[in-house]
Amino acid sequence: MNIVVLIPAYNAADTIGALVKKVKELGFFCVVVDDGSTDDTYKNASSAGVIVLKHEKNMGKGAALRTGFDYILKGGYDYIVTLDADGQNDPLSIKDFIGKAEKSGASIIVGNRLLDTAGMPWIRVQTNRFMSWLLSKKIGQRVPDTQCGYKLIRKDLLAKLKLCANHYEIESEMLIKAGKAGAKIDSVVVSSIYSGQKSHINPIVDTLRFIKLIMTLK
Repeated sequence: MNIVVLIPAYNAADTIGALVKKVKELGFFCVVVDDGSTDDTYKNASSAGVIVLKHEKNMGKGAALRTGFDYILKGGYDYIVTLDADGQNDPLSIKDFIGKAEKSGASIIVGNRLLDTAGMPWIRVQTNRFMSWLLSKKIGQRVPDTQCGYKLIRKDLLAKLKLCANHYEIESEMLIKAGKAGAKIDSVVVSSIYSGQKSHINPIVDTLRFIKLIMTLK
């Protein structure tokens, strides 16, 4: 598989350098999108020797992913792995995504963090489970953790999806549109390390965006 790793990053100076180095040590090409950070995210990612695209102001995770997708779709990659910049997920798990994709033939493999939720805030666990249940019904396929940002996506499918979301609801938009396109979606268990990082998710605002998306996409 010809794989590129895409990391959207916002004020991730403390974690981005080490994360990018791990990705490179595994032999994967890496693209970082600095979404208008006010710290040293751009500097630390650039110093690690990867392509860094930059938004001049913070536009949201969805916008950062779409910027990265637009760049990557021009290249000769077969699969894109999306990985959050906070260091909560281990790049070593990419091999598990690859193995699952080869075995199942699915066009999207989604990480599943919900078998071990130790350290994840209770409200996030319950919100993720509810959203995953609702989205699975809408998609017509069971996806245990629809809100996980750790994914592997086939390039040819991604090119068809025409994503529009600017914020965290892009995780749901991607799966809904993939399901409508007839793509097979599968999951692989991933572990998460919660070390007190501050989440950029706003539970009320982002839940409302999710509900609006569900109501808008038929």
